[in-house]
Parts: sequence; C-alpha cells; structure tokens
Amino acid sequence: MKAVEVTGTLDEKGELHLDQALENCAPSRVRVIVLFPELTEAEEIDPDDTPVEEIKASLRRALQEAKAGKRIPLSQMWEGIDVE
Repeated sequence: MKAVEVTGTLDEKGELHLDQALENCAPSRVRVIVLFPELTEAEEIDPDDTPVEEIKASLRRALQEAKAGKRIPLSQMWEGIDVE
C-alpha cells in the first residue's frame, strides 16, 4: 500500500475537499485517515480569521480590476469611515 500526505478541508456536510488534485494515481478506492488539530484552552478559533484561499482570490480580483482601470480615487476611499 502506498501513502500520500495531502491537506484539505472538511465542509459543513462533512465532505472532504483536497487542496490539490492527486497526480499519477489510478482511479481506485482508497483509505483516508483524517488528523484534526487539537486546540488547547489558550487557543480558540477566531471567527474573524479569513481563510488564505479567500484572501488570495480577493487579491487576484483586485489586481484584475486595477489592470482594467477600475479604481477608486484615494480621496473617496475614506468617505463613510468613522475614525476614533
């Protein structure tokens, strides 16, 4: 039996999504071992943490918009933002 280590994400339905496709593997049934990180009392999941993939996608969209000339003048960016 051959072992391959990959990372992925479990969604709300309990379905596993791999971060990248497995290459050079013939279609077949496989065994899966899922390792969950153990959080200590000092550690907690921050609901404000944005997943890295979501950040990357946002940066890609922003770069494409900038290249297409879709820009907001800096003077308008601060409108409506209350600074204490």
